[in-house]
Amino acid sequence: MCSTATAKFWNASRVSPPMARGWMAAATCTCHWAPRRASINTSGSGNQQLMADGMKEQPKRTLSGLEVKPVYTPDDLAGSDFARDLGQPGEFPFTRGPYPNMYLGRLWTRRQIAGFGTAQATNERYRFLLDHGQNGISTDFDHPTLTGYDSDHELAEGEVGRLGVAIDSVRDMDDLFLDIPLDEVSVSLTINHPAIVLLGMFLSVSKQRGVDWGKLRGTVQNDSLKEFHGQKTFALGPGPSLKLTTDIVEFCTNHVPNWYTISISGYHIRESGSDAVQELAFTIAQGMAYVESAMERGLPVDSFAPRLSFFFGCHNDLFEEVAKYRAARRMWARIMKDRYKAQKSESMRLRFHTQTLGSTLMRQDPQNNIARGTLQALAAVLGGTQSLHVSGYDEAFDIPSEEAMRMSLATQLILSHESGVTNTVDPLAGSYFVESLTNDIEEAAWGYISKIEEMGSGEYLMKQGMLSAIDNGYIEREISRSAYEYQLRIESGEQVVVGLNQYQSEGTQKLELFQFDPEEEEWQKGRLAETKGGRSPTVVKSALSSLKQAARDDKNLMPLVLEAVGALATEGEILDTMRDVYGEYVDPGVF
Repeated sequence: MCSTATAKFWNASRVSPPMARGWMAAATCTCHWAPRRASINTSGSGNQQLMADGMKEQPKRTLSGLEVKPVYTPDDLAGSDFARDLGQPGEFPFTRGPYPNMYLGRLWTRRQIAGFGTAQATNERYRFLLDHGQNGISTDFDHPTLTGYDSDHELAEGEVGRLGVAIDSVRDMDDLFLDIPLDEVSVSLTINHPAIVLLGMFLSVSKQRGVDWGKLRGTVQNDSLKEFHGQKTFALGPGPSLKLTTDIVEFCTNHVPNWYTISISGYHIRESGSDAVQELAFTIAQGMAYVESAMERGLPVDSFAPRLSFFFGCHNDLFEEVAKYRAARRMWARIMKDRYKAQKSESMRLRFHTQTLGSTLMRQDPQNNIARGTLQALAAVLGGTQSLHVSGYDEAFDIPSEEAMRMSLATQLILSHESGVTNTVDPLAGSYFVESLTNDIEEAAWGYISKIEEMGSGEYLMKQGMLSAIDNGYIEREISRSAYEYQLRIESGEQVVVGLNQYQSEGTQKLELFQFDPEEEEWQKGRLAETKGGRSPTVVKSALSSLKQAARDDKNLMPLVLEAVGALATEGEILDTMRDVYGEYVDPGVF
């Protein structure tokens, strides 16, 4: 979901997200923002007086509420073991990075997301980005596509192509990647509940062009569970959507071997208002649920785990973000090795994409957002990201302009070639502060994971625990609490946001914003009508009937979806067929 879409969602839901809606009237903070670790050990330090002086004031905290000491010393890492807790880059537990050479061998993929209007319009943006230094493609879909409705559905009116590209049929998917060599450029499809349909369209286009599926490199987000407490563009209930997620994992494991089958996403959780610890904990918990669902299906863990990837956001607290990424790698490695008995190192390596957070972007003094994006991009790189999107400085207003995207790409290129951060692997390793903070974040994240596990039952505790935590609203309540507390700190002035609640500038800055053409919705509807008029109704009906029966029989639906999209069945028709079997999910609400 693009940063603009995040802000739109918050406005529509009438909830004030952290820093997404601008400055509001000051409010008295009545929340109890308790630190997660209260004890501070100063023994053995040569800086005790400095530390004592620092403690005369209120202790500093990270954005997650973790206390930060004035000075860190070797005593803060007492009990740590280099081989056990850090190791070398590319070696278990991968704290220092998934690969031995990291950016010395290959820089991160510059993957700016794009999607608006029609497939043709988005294809033009792809070409612009590729011409300006991008080397990977990421696609944003509009809300009707994200929720499984065609552009001519009454619920889609006014939303077609507005915050992402509209895709109704395999013809649109073909237009989306016109003249783009699918076996040479890695592609990310940011779609979730309808992921099986959009991936089916992409595979169908690849096959039509004669591209062997074994040569495809890319990712489908396919993180169905986070939709219930993150992005909230759901179409089916938790159980059926998890089933479809696992269908994709199973099918791609056997037929599309180099494709990442899930991008387990913390980004949307963070944009919904969680703190860094919650983002990490709930993302890891989701990942564990997917692993258990695939194992329950009978898949050996080492057959599918190497093709799982992650997607995190990045906020402004640089060291907390770096520590979060390091903790994530270590936690995942130990989970896969110790709990799920993975044997391959590839199954234990956590690889992730990063997107700088749209909720940190301000309408006030929007050019300050360039600095925020740079700060967050630096944190992602220091944390060892495998690919990166830097949100456009104008995304607090609308879909980013070409100029904003050009500057975001330039930010990545400057970090790559001018900053020196790529000259050595894991440059922050061994920092008393960073390593201590990594430990603190990991410890706090395990607390959340343990609570979710306690909600489970049977052989696959985390799968059942996640489903229970969604049903009872636990995760959504925790995220909402953090969002509320953070917003109160902004409104009280405790949390300084430059240009918003302090250091405001006089006057305004003129921006050339993206201009959406509302006529594109009518064009897309016409295109859809043309597609429906040019196909065989009998063939479509037969394909959808076979799909419905397979859903009733609890079979893997991917082969049937491929048949349906090949018959020019639309996304909405395919999702309606699934809704007929699984039912349509209605959010029960938690408040």
